Formats: sequence, C-alpha cells, structure tokens
Amino acid sequence: MQIKKVTDKEFQKYGRVLDVKAPDLLKRLEGTPMPQDVVYVASAPELEACEEFDALENSIFGGMPIQVGYCNGNNHTLNAVEYHRNSEINIPLTGAVLIVGMQQDVEADFTYDTSKMEAFEAPAGCVVELYATTLHYAPCNLKEEGFRVVIILPKGTNTEPPVLTGKSAEEKLMTARNKWLIAHEESGLGADGAFVGLKGENLKL
Repeated sequence: MQIKKVTDKEFQKYGRVLDVKAPDLLKRLEGTPMPQDVVYVASAPELEACEEFDALENSIFGGMPIQVGYCNGNNHTLNAVEYHRNSEINIPLTGAVLIVGMQQDVEADFTYDTSKMEAFEAPAGCVVELYATTLHYAPCNLKEEGFRVVIILPKGTNTEPPVLTGKSAEEKLMTARNKWLIAHEESGLGADGAFVGLKGENLKL
C-alpha cells in the first residue's frame, strides 16, 4: 500500500491533526510494555495521571469523561475494522501507520471492501483525531522496533458490552461497549464470535 501522511489533504475525510502537545503523557507512555504482538489497555492509570489529562478531557472531548490507554507492539496486517460513536485520539510515541476507511462505505449487510482503505503515517508526538465515521483498527509498524500509541476515548469504551436487545441488526457487530467490529476471515476473530464481513485482501504493510 502507498503510505501517505496524516498532514496530507487526503486524510481530511478521516480526521485531523490537532494543535496540541502532550509531553508528560508521552513520557509516561515510554514506560509501557512493548510486546512482540499487540497489547491494548483501554484505561491506564499511569497515563491518566499525566499533566495534560484535564486539557484533553475538556478541550478535545468537551468535558465528557475520558479514558487514556495505549496500543503497543508489532503489527503489519489489517485483520479487522472497528468504529465508535465518537472520535478517537491517537498519539504515537515514535510514529505509526494508520489504515483507515469510511463507515459510509459499509454495505447494508455490514460487509466492507478493504480496497477502499488508505494508509497514513502519523509521526512521533502527533495528536491525531479519527472521526467517529472512520474505520480503523490496531496501528501498524512505521519502524522495525514497533509502536507505542496513546489511545483516548470516552470512558467505558472497549469494556464489557452492554445487554443487547436484539432489535438492531447492527448489534451483531458489537464486541465491546461502544465498539462495532467487522473482521476478516484470515484474522481468526470469527472463532471468538466476531462478525466476519471484510471482503478482499487482508491488507498488509
């Protein structure tokens, strides 16, 4: 895949780069694990103690309660896409690649063609907002040593799913609270109950 930059015009339909700095948060991120695969922690108290927490909560999320976590490790494959009902903030420590698409391109049967996705480089320390309608999943390596990325979302996101009513067809995509996921058959996520609906190549970088 061609890798563009989050500062390119092509990224504007997926999100934006915020004029925000978070040096203390990134310093704290340095102390989080770097596994060979991928680890995601929705809420990390050591990150939420950062000096920038109140500014992030009030200025970016309008005062709504947030959680600050991380996604770290090594990844080169799409495997799935997810979306939320709100924006997500990504802040890479040393850079990462984000593979993104648009929820508007999801078909009525909740399938999605991965050929519509694009890859963008998010440089070190860049505060990136991914809009609610942006399909995304785990970051991918920009550098050989892997990635560490701060993930900021409304509090409770990606925790235990709510009790579902069965009245909405979209419920079959929900794998956690405020998380709708469409998996690729090659990911193996279908064995855990995820909806398999990605069509085309399981994109790799």
